[in-house]
Amino acid sequence: MQPLRSPASDREQPMSDVATPTFAAPGPQAGAGGPQTSTERPFWREMLAPYEQPRLGRSMLGLLTSVVPYLALCVAMYFALDVSYVLVLAIALPASGFLLRTFIIFHDCTHGSFLPFKRANTWLGRVLGLLLFNPYGSWKHSHQMHHASAGDLDRRGDGDLPTLTVGEYRAKGRWGRLGYRLFRNPIVMFGLGPFWSLVIQPRLVYPGMRPRVRNSTLLTNVAVVVMVTALCLLIGWREYLLLQLPTVALAGAAGVWLFYVQHQFEDVYWEHSAVWSYADAALRGSSYLRLPKVLQFFTGNIGLHHVHHLSARVPNYNLQRAHDDNAVFHSVPVLSLWDGLRAVRLKLYDEERRRLVTWAQARAGAGMATP
Repeated sequence: MQPLRSPASDREQPMSDVATPTFAAPGPQAGAGGPQTSTERPFWREMLAPYEQPRLGRSMLGLLTSVVPYLALCVAMYFALDVSYVLVLAIALPASGFLLRTFIIFHDCTHGSFLPFKRANTWLGRVLGLLLFNPYGSWKHSHQMHHASAGDLDRRGDGDLPTLTVGEYRAKGRWGRLGYRLFRNPIVMFGLGPFWSLVIQPRLVYPGMRPRVRNSTLLTNVAVVVMVTALCLLIGWREYLLLQLPTVALAGAAGVWLFYVQHQFEDVYWEHSAVWSYADAALRGSSYLRLPKVLQFFTGNIGLHHVHHLSARVPNYNLQRAHDDNAVFHSVPVLSLWDGLRAVRLKLYDEERRRLVTWAQARAGAGMATP
């Protein structure tokens, strides 16, 4: 899930900003920094082409193991209200897992990679967007900007998690530092963050939005209001909140954490635009979060984020096979579940040490004063 995005991410942008750069095939210096030519076909195109073909049967299985059980568990939670709210919360745990898995399918639809047909991806994405309270067109645009700028220090803020460098943090005033500290606090990020990213932020319309992005947001808002009103009239507004809040909170917190660790780990790749490399940003700036199989199932293989960022056309059910079959992926940054949890300590990017650091490490390295 994409926890936060700058209002600028939905504003009018040159089309060149969202186009996928192209690079030469890897030689002795490929992917080692420095500007790369855009005149040759990217080396990964032929390599990943066999994995970029959606299979209708496999896609239908994905829907049957995500959306269907989520809706079924929502019904079970409703009937459990007459038994015990503790039972409702127990059912909410797997329900949130299936909701998260549903979000990964929605995410694939925005890349046109889940179903073999473009129009089918669009309409499925719009329907799933209602379940997830997210406008398909707006989220798609913002996420494309994220893929085009991930790891670029000069283009932060487009669909990513706001992160300051040590120097930028030091240059802020007391209130600016305090605000950033509060934002990066785990309680705020994983407690309030899910409701902001799923319930509030997708409803907002900003000045300068592209017409199609603004229309996507407005139409989705209307559809969400109709859907929620109908459910409240059908089962009662208290019952609706008792069912929806724990599921959204759990799935949202897991989604925010997933998005965080995909690009927020100690030796993450970040460079200024002049030397930024799309391939390096994918292979060195996107993690391979190696999760237990049950968690990999519920997260739709998105932990193989390095493959996804090199080619967003690979459906989630092909990511593991693409990783296993190609040696270029076998030396990417690997995070365990514990590594991912510990990465939450990282707060600032240190340009001198070229890594993310904790508050204590930043103070020790730069003589930073505590606000």
